Amino acid sequence: MTGRQHQQRFESLLHEHRGIVFKVAGLYSRSAADRDDLVQEIGAQLWRSFGGYDPARAKFSTWMYRIALNVAISQARRWPDADRFEPLDTHHLETVGGGEPIAEQDERLAALYAFIGQLDPLNRALILLYLEDRSYAEIADVLGISETNVATKLGRIKQKLRGQMIAAQATGA
Repeated sequence: MTGRQHQQRFESLLHEHRGIVFKVAGLYSRSAADRDDLVQEIGAQLWRSFGGYDPARAKFSTWMYRIALNVAISQARRWPDADRFEPLDTHHLETVGGGEPIAEQDERLAALYAFIGQLDPLNRALILLYLEDRSYAEIADVLGISETNVATKLGRIKQKLRGQMIAAQATGA
């Protein structure tokens, strides 16, 4: 494959799966400018790593999630603790929803996403992939943890989120 063909193949795959980059960047960004920077950083890292991509080892979307989440989590870990977490807002919901605007603001859904926004970067990635209907095997492959660890962590996160939702309903928040 020539260099030009390699570049065209990358561009085609990136275009086909670009939603993954925007979802990850939207979930780990504090502002629109941060999101744009993160999209660029993820794209650059994807291109630098593309030579090592082996379709026999993983689907492109799985490989792409792995790279995008690693870049986003690394960036989130560099922020000072006070800036690390941000409650999710409408622009996050639209990004996670695939760019489709949320027709009706559901307070429970907004509260759920606010709680998700408070999770640490790894747990936020777990929930993102879970909400994307990825199998435990795919989540484990993307994050480099075992399927058992995925199940355990998701169970704990769901239990924590359930408790926070019940507490929020009880207080009317």
